[in-house]
Amino acid sequence: MNRILKSFDIAIFISVGVLIALSVTFIYSSDINSDGVLVSRKYIKQIVFAAVGIIVMFMTALYDYRRTSRYCTYLFTFLVAILLLTKFAGLNINNANSWLAIGPRKNPIFTVQPSEFCKIFYIIFLAWYLERSRNKAPLLRFAVSFLIMMVPLGLILIQPDLGTASVYIPIMLVMAFMADIPAKYILTFICFGVLTVVFMVLPVWETDIVKKSIPMVHVLSNFRMRLIVILASAAIVVIGIFGTIYFQESKVFFWIAVVFGVIMTALVCSYLGQFVLKEYQISRLIIFLDPYVDPRGRGYNVIQSKLAIGSGMMTGKGFLQGSMSHLQFLPERSTDFIFSIYSEEMGFIGCMCIFLCYFVILIRNLFVIRATQNYYGMLIASGILGMMFFHFIVNVGMVMGIMPITGIPLIFMSYGGSSMWTGMICMGLLMSINNRKLDFMR
Repeated sequence: MNRILKSFDIAIFISVGVLIALSVTFIYSSDINSDGVLVSRKYIKQIVFAAVGIIVMFMTALYDYRRTSRYCTYLFTFLVAILLLTKFAGLNINNANSWLAIGPRKNPIFTVQPSEFCKIFYIIFLAWYLERSRNKAPLLRFAVSFLIMMVPLGLILIQPDLGTASVYIPIMLVMAFMADIPAKYILTFICFGVLTVVFMVLPVWETDIVKKSIPMVHVLSNFRMRLIVILASAAIVVIGIFGTIYFQESKVFFWIAVVFGVIMTALVCSYLGQFVLKEYQISRLIIFLDPYVDPRGRGYNVIQSKLAIGSGMMTGKGFLQGSMSHLQFLPERSTDFIFSIYSEEMGFIGCMCIFLCYFVILIRNLFVIRATQNYYGMLIASGILGMMFFHFIVNVGMVMGIMPITGIPLIFMSYGGSSMWTGMICMGLLMSINNRKLDFMR
């Protein structure tokens, strides 16, 4: 009993408990129509998911997280296998093969999203690698970390599920930073990522948002012109490399090679990305800039979400009084846009309660990172921090219309067992790490 209490983090548990209680309450609210009739029993399933999740969280907290290092390669192999199985044998929901059926395929008992649980396997495996490679060259460590990330990211992109895949990137970056990989490598990668996205969406931005011809954007639309720019950048990179070799005292040629190398790689990857991502997924990345260009199509969710949040004002309309939910103007009310429903009924003051709960969870996460003296545990906690922060900031920003619509759930609040259990396991890992923060033995 004392061991159980010692593993128990009251601050995390209370915060998670409040979020789950609000989740069940407003999932119930979102499933009542304008006539006051309950049209779904999702809230009951969410209660079951939460109950199972709490048990799993406590079991994970009692388990010695350091033992997971023995099974890292098996976990990563399972990650690859389950993601491949999901792609080729999964259920197609919302244009993505991201779900596996538990029970009969046509009428499953419930569905599981493996890519959610794979975040945990990915964090554990990457932490294991970064710990074992502490004495190797930083550039090599970062390059291998990138390749490790690309395995699940690529398998999820071909499902295709852009939102879930994007979560794997901040996890890797936060863990790499905490593993003492120089910031210059991380910043270079961030610049590459930003440029790749920009080069990919600019043609869509030209046709959908600006709606006029922009000569410079045609470089990205025309294959021959893009190829010329790529070859020119490659030539400059070669010149930069030779300049760096012959003028070793000067860093100018080095940075020329780096800058144009990033541009060249981003141009290539953005072109290839057009074959991986669907057109509607690319348009989602920019439709938040002006959702009224397609108010009844791609911009509909953003517009209705902003109206719901704005109508809540300071104190909200009151529980079960939200018109956007009960008149069913807002799709995906219980999943991606649960925060919109909550904001309409509870207002700004109610939103502060949710923000406080996530703030406590993130602060406790930081405390665990700082307190633990086990390198492996610190890296796992860092990966969890990157995941939790990204989910929170992107989902809230998405429903407010200040970030792209990516379909990332709000952990502990959005309906669904996969997201809930993933979050619970992560909280249990934090408790396990914190309980063994001074224990150096493996």
